[in-house]
Amino acid sequence: MGNGARWPRILSRDWEKEMKQIYTGLLLAAALTLGACASHTAGISVSSLGETRVDNTSFARDIAVESVDARRVGDLVQGSALIVSKSSTDMRVQYKFTWYDASGFTIEDEATSWKSVKLHGKQQLQVAAVAPNAQAVKFDVYVRETFSN
Repeated sequence: MGNGARWPRILSRDWEKEMKQIYTGLLLAAALTLGACASHTAGISVSSLGETRVDNTSFARDIAVESVDARRVGDLVQGSALIVSKSSTDMRVQYKFTWYDASGFTIEDEATSWKSVKLHGKQQLQVAAVAPNAQAVKFDVYVRETFSN
């Protein structure tokens, strides 16, 4: 009878220990999942046709993309845009030009990398790029916030 009274208490301790391990594991999994979401790629996109798309509204409160323009340099298109900081603090952002042919297909998008720049409070920075070939007729400029890992 004395062993019968101890049995539920032993089960209770083991059960408590297992539940703590499961709870800790779930917290770790949730933290890893949320941490994976920290590398945001959403931002602001403006096309050479003047169309704007905002995928990250909180970022768009701090950054604007204005004065998107294009000109011919020989047989290539050169695109430019003005990245404007609306924040009074420094921000690190990345930008990328994506080029399209007359049918709307991307041109050499894999060859174009994100470029990182630091904007000081209220700074405006003109960025520019030249099309990879003469088939490019329009472009998009993407701007996103840089997060340090």
